[in-house]
Amino acid sequence: MKRLIHFMGDEWNLRPAGGATGEAYIAQQGEHKIFIKRNSSPFLAVLSAEGIVPKLLWTRRLENGDVITAQKWVSGRELKSPEMSQNRVAKLLSKIHQSEELLHMFMRMGNHPLSPHTLYDELRGKIGEMDIKDPYVMEGIQWLKKHIEGIDVGVKVVCHADVNHNNWIISEDNLYLIDWDGAIVADPALDLAPLLYLYIPKNKWENWLYEYGLNLNVNLQKRLRWYMVAQCVEAILWHWQRQEFHDISRWTDLLSQLFNETEFHLS
Repeated sequence: MKRLIHFMGDEWNLRPAGGATGEAYIAQQGEHKIFIKRNSSPFLAVLSAEGIVPKLLWTRRLENGDVITAQKWVSGRELKSPEMSQNRVAKLLSKIHQSEELLHMFMRMGNHPLSPHTLYDELRGKIGEMDIKDPYVMEGIQWLKKHIEGIDVGVKVVCHADVNHNNWIISEDNLYLIDWDGAIVADPALDLAPLLYLYIPKNKWENWLYEYGLNLNVNLQKRLRWYMVAQCVEAILWHWQRQEFHDISRWTDLLSQLFNETEFHLS
C-alpha cells in the first residue's frame, strides 16, 4: 500500500476497493476516480478491448516487479441473483467463451487446459492434505471418479471460473464481468454449470442456453452435472478450512440433490 501511494503521488487519495485479494483500490483526485489493481490478470488489455471489463487506461511496472493497472471507474452495481437469467448475461458469457484472441493469448502464456482428470486429481489431493473424512466429500469424490469417463469432449475455452452474480457489474447499458484472477482454459461447462444450477430454474435452461448458443442435450447435461458436483466438493473444502459450517450445509444440500438427479425432459 505504501509503495502504491508513493507511486501514485500525494494528489491521489487511495482506499481499498474490497475483494478477496486486497490488491484493488479506488484512486480519487477531486471528482476524478479510477480503479487501481496490483498484479491483475495479464490479459486485461484483451478483456478491455473486447468490452468485457471496464476500459484499461494504463499499465505500469514498479521497481519491485509488481504491475499496476488503471481502469476507467464505472458507476454501476452488481447484478442481483434473479437478473442472472437475463439474455445479456448469456450473450456476454458466450462472447467470452467464443473469443479466439483470449484463448490464444492464454495459451501463449504457457497455461495448460484443465481436464476433468486434472480437476479430479486436484480435488483428491486437497482432500488428502486436509485429511477430511466428511461423508459428503468422500461420496462426492467417488461420484466424480465413477462418472468421469466421457466428460471431456475436447472443447476448451477461456473460463472465468467464478461467475458469481457479485462479479457481474451493470453500468448504464453496459454489462461487465470482472475479477479475472482465477481464469483458466477449460470446458465451457465449468462456467455454465454453476450459473445454471445456482441461478436459472431448470425449466428455463433450454431458453437460456439458446441465447448463449447451445442446445441442451444429454451430453451437455452430464457435463454440467459433473462440473457442479466438482464445484460443490471444492466449495465444501473451502468452507471447511474456514470453519464456516452454515455454508458447508448449503453446499452439501445441493450435493445431495445432484446425487439424486435424473436427466430431465428435453422439449
